[in-house]
Amino acid sequence: MSEDIAACAEIVQKGDPHRFRATMAAPVQAREKLFPLYAFNVEVARAPWVTSEPGIAEIRLQWWIEALEEIAAGGVVRRHEVVLPLAHTLAPDQARALIPLIEARQWDIYSDPFASDSALTDYLSDTSGRLMQVAVGLLGQGGEAVAQDAGVALGVANWLAAVPVLMAAGRHPLPDDSDAGIRALAEAGLDHLNRARRTPVPPSLRPAFLPMAGTARMLRAARARPEHVRKGGLDTPFRARLSLMKTALTGRW
Repeated sequence: MSEDIAACAEIVQKGDPHRFRATMAAPVQAREKLFPLYAFNVEVARAPWVTSEPGIAEIRLQWWIEALEEIAAGGVVRRHEVVLPLAHTLAPDQARALIPLIEARQWDIYSDPFASDSALTDYLSDTSGRLMQVAVGLLGQGGEAVAQDAGVALGVANWLAAVPVLMAAGRHPLPDDSDAGIRALAEAGLDHLNRARRTPVPPSLRPAFLPMAGTARMLRAARARPEHVRKGGLDTPFRARLSLMKTALTGRW
């Protein structure tokens, strides 16, 4: 990998270990396209958390919106270890498609709860769903609809796994944190996953779906034992690595 791509890979390794391992299981050509995108996602996801000042967090997110607008315009872009390789990776429409991902991250700045399950699903669609759509689009055409459903399912699973951390940070991640509410959210994630699985994915697009490893297992575990969502323990590093090995070997997620 080039020096720029290697720098992006290091950011992903530190900030999103699961996506890093999944991308390292992909062919080198796919890694060179996916690492800048995933590094961008890490930078945007952590922007609201690196300061306790909401105004500064808003400025950080706006900085990334402006960076994407520069990429979409096709002219000179700001010098940054992620922006430069990202500009060589994204088409203008892909850059514009990622702007709602940044806008959705404004929820992370504040401690307001989601008004409903549908509001949370919209957030996950704009964050995890859009990320998956663009990742698939970088590798080829024809998988956008599958990617959206798969991305939402992955987003629900990751969100449920992060509930204890979010609660400890003073957030209100679940509109309904009762057993019934958690089961309903997990069931919605499984519905998205099942829809995604109905359409075969061309081999050329499969590297973008490697992060889906373990999604079904986590959603089923949340549905069966919602108390694990509140207390933690929905996933472990060992189980995550084992799921990734199975997905990388079989292509099934």
